[in-house]
Amino acid sequence: MCNIKTLFSYEEMDSPMGPLTVIATQNGVCRIDFGSLEENLPSLQSWMSKHYLKGELIHSPEKLKPVVDQLASYFSGNLQQFTIPLDLYGTPFQIKVWEELKGIPYGATCSYKDIAQGIGAPKAVRAVGSANNKNPVPIIIPCHRVVGSNGALVGYGGGLDKKELLLNIELQNFIPKSS
Repeated sequence: MCNIKTLFSYEEMDSPMGPLTVIATQNGVCRIDFGSLEENLPSLQSWMSKHYLKGELIHSPEKLKPVVDQLASYFSGNLQQFTIPLDLYGTPFQIKVWEELKGIPYGATCSYKDIAQGIGAPKAVRAVGSANNKNPVPIIIPCHRVVGSNGALVGYGGGLDKKELLLNIELQNFIPKSS
């Protein structure tokens, strides 16, 4: 792969779980990190290197305002589905898992086994867990909606307290569609 210079826009925002850093390319959101940019800079640089990305970080509040607004609406319980373009970097398997995660409805949960079956790889439960853990765009790609086969809250890159908070936001604001 060649090293193409990319412009990365970023914005930091407050959330019920503390600061979030949103990072996007011209194609869409590529990362959401728990914490400030300063805290996440080493992992961001490692991620860029791993994906052969070179670029410049530009603080772009206006460019990322629609993303921040949708995240704020989600946290306040007024948004159940994001309409934000994404620019995902990962293996084909990871991207397949992340696409499957986007299909988990607001207010619902499913197991790692369900995701593995959904992508046609029923024996790949551990690999699904690993891909879930590497989700670069948590909240928008709802990896927090994946639970253990017994329904227990297990594994979340941001910590189980954040997973529980996100699930509680959804449970408190879920309005089933009437048939």
